[in-house]
Amino acid sequence: MYFNNIASGSKGNATLVVSNNTVILIDMGITLTRLTEGLNEIGLTLEDIDAAFFTHDHADHISGLRFLSPKICYALEGTLPSLANVLEVNKPIRIKGFMITPIRTSHDATNPCGYVLEDENEKLVYMTDTGVFVDGCLSLAKNPDYLILESNHDIKMLLKTNRTYELKQRIMSDVGHLCNEDSALASLQIIGDKTKEIYLAHLSEEANTPEVALKAYRRIYNHFHVDIDKYKVVPLKQWESTLGGHHED
Repeated sequence: MYFNNIASGSKGNATLVVSNNTVILIDMGITLTRLTEGLNEIGLTLEDIDAAFFTHDHADHISGLRFLSPKICYALEGTLPSLANVLEVNKPIRIKGFMITPIRTSHDATNPCGYVLEDENEKLVYMTDTGVFVDGCLSLAKNPDYLILESNHDIKMLLKTNRTYELKQRIMSDVGHLCNEDSALASLQIIGDKTKEIYLAHLSEEANTPEVALKAYRRIYNHFHVDIDKYKVVPLKQWESTLGGHHED
């Protein structure tokens, strides 16, 4: 299994996950041109996408929905137009080489979720845009090979931005976004002996930096006597693709 995160952040999100000639797109909040570029980066085309799964109905995750056939689009009820395929929380669905399970997140959207993707050998957990880590999904999310988890903001940096008080409160709320420290704490509940790579998603361009996020992760892991150097920890980018997982050229 491998993936190409094309974009991660408030300006747009899209991730391609590939295994056994099966191609899954998670979220489509970017332009068709950028999606095509991301597909080309791993030798694929638009026609290769077997299914597109959406986490929630905010524009940075669904603005490119119109470029996809409703037949291949999946989400929880209320997230997409009724023509899409409706999923149920914690109920897996098979798409060719993948078993994909929606798991609950906590965000100010209609019906938000993350996803667990499993092929014959490996497991990926994808969870962004959540104000808290929902304990009820731990049994399904536990011990993935690859973890993509929101690490949105540094609280001190957020408070110093010119954003309104209401927006700051919304971001820090239980239905907002995970700060770096809470992300690190959540990851410690999820990772296990199979975990190899951790990707920090949805970093704020105003209230975070890759260096600040990584420093927070290291501080939390050290506090709990967990060797962070056992894992490949990579902040994802808004404007550049990041390749992860087990990719054989």
